[in-house]
Amino acid sequence: MSTQHVQRMSRLMARTLREDPADAETLSHRLLVRAGYVRRSSAGVWTWLPLGKRVLDNVSRIVREEMDAIGAQEVLLPALLPREPYETSGRWSEYGDLLFRLKDRKGADYLLGPTHEEIFTLLVKDQCTSYKDLPVMLYQIQTKYRDEARPRSGVLRGREFQMKDSYSFDVSDEGLAESYALHRAAYQRIFTRLGLDHRIVSAVSGAMGGSASEEFLAPAAAGEDTFADCPSCGYAANTEAVTFPLAEVPGEHPALEEIPTPDTPTIETLTAHLGVDASATLKNLLVKVDGEITAVGVPGNREVDLGKLAEHLAPAVVELVTAEDFVDRPDLVRGYVGPQGLAKVPYLADPRVAPGTSWVTGANKPDTHAKNVVCGRDFEVDRYLDVVVVEPGDPCPRCGAGLRLDRAIEVGHIFQLGRKYADAFALDVLGREGKPVRVTMGSYGIGVSRAVAALAEQTADERGLAWPAEVAPADVHVVAAGKAVPLALAESAASALAEAGLRVLLDDRAGLSPGVKLTDAELIGVPWILVAGRRAADGVVELQHRATGTREELPLAEALTRLRTPR
Repeated sequence: MSTQHVQRMSRLMARTLREDPADAETLSHRLLVRAGYVRRSSAGVWTWLPLGKRVLDNVSRIVREEMDAIGAQEVLLPALLPREPYETSGRWSEYGDLLFRLKDRKGADYLLGPTHEEIFTLLVKDQCTSYKDLPVMLYQIQTKYRDEARPRSGVLRGREFQMKDSYSFDVSDEGLAESYALHRAAYQRIFTRLGLDHRIVSAVSGAMGGSASEEFLAPAAAGEDTFADCPSCGYAANTEAVTFPLAEVPGEHPALEEIPTPDTPTIETLTAHLGVDASATLKNLLVKVDGEITAVGVPGNREVDLGKLAEHLAPAVVELVTAEDFVDRPDLVRGYVGPQGLAKVPYLADPRVAPGTSWVTGANKPDTHAKNVVCGRDFEVDRYLDVVVVEPGDPCPRCGAGLRLDRAIEVGHIFQLGRKYADAFALDVLGREGKPVRVTMGSYGIGVSRAVAALAEQTADERGLAWPAEVAPADVHVVAAGKAVPLALAESAASALAEAGLRVLLDDRAGLSPGVKLTDAELIGVPWILVAGRRAADGVVELQHRATGTREELPLAEALTRLRTPR
């Protein structure tokens, strides 16, 4: 094992802070700034300081090793990309305001790459002409850009971020399934090595397209994703992917009857007026889908998940209607819309609004509702979509038991893209029979900088960060808690550990109290802290395991032996 360099804190660019940053919202944001890992450059843009860069590089190293192990080849594509490929795929407009757009001095349009499906497709089209050239898996670890409206939570949601994106190219769906399985297994190894507690959950493909999609989620209170899991059968899915079975409800129902309901434009006022439960009412939310007014029906006791709806309808743009949209539309009575008689409005519904279900809903007249409105008899659903906000206790799609909900950070996402981009760019190779074969693709992403924040969220405690060994900026943090003899012993320990191949951070800063140094050591979060202090003259040090907090006084030689021993 090669000798390592001892990083002296007296020379390290890492100014620790005693107070949390005023704008910090999450644990990782507070601690990464306070411990001297990152500094804010501008909104959503971060500078990685030496300690942070070491952690970021360690995450990248693990990702790179596991990608190489499955036969993927690393490339590096430009971040500055021409408009034309994204026009061809449709994503120049689909990305909307999230895309950083710019012009060169000649007026040509460019963008800063948010993801590179188009460019990888063109690369393979240029390099691969025969089925003999495939399968091929390519990846890069690169800076990506998205113009987030509200960048927040430090490096968890930035406008500039580090990402590993890889792509597989196969001549058959069976080959794509194999490439997908290789990536899935590699991701499990990556996140296990990183020390991330993670869940693999079903997801929706949305604008990415494709036949299969799974997310790798790191449970954390700061997570922006909600996932559902079943304690009975192990089912797990992003709430956007949770489904409810569509089943016709048999039975006879009285005829539809309109009833006066003055001043009841909301579910709350309607149920109070009629004395019925909200679950007996039908809520009809009006939205615009690419500008066309569309109604979405759900039971009155449930809310429409607009994110879920947008994913189902992607790449169409979904937005709520405004008061202006009711002008010149006498068929749409605000607060009293019902699905019966909406001839000019597409009607979407959640599967809970199944054929045979009976509802109280708007009568499309002011101050009037209708009861005994039966799906399949009095109105038809144009398209069923799972669009309600999932709630704890909702039935598991697999076994029917009640679901649990939890928050998590998305750290990886894998897609079987299929031929969406191959079709857009006519990516064909010469097949075994001598005829062109359309290539099929997979897309696989890992948020490298996001994984750093997720690890901080999961492993930190009230004293600071506590990095897993494989990603930590050093193996041992040696603290000289005193002058002369303690400093000499700390220097000796640091040199011996570095010669043994361990990465050492030595706190040799003058003029600081032992208490300040120890507080900083716990804040920085290296796996082991070795303190040369009050018993240094006897050759005795204190060895602390940062994650568990266990401490032990022992002779330096014994401490060195223990630290040198592989774990």
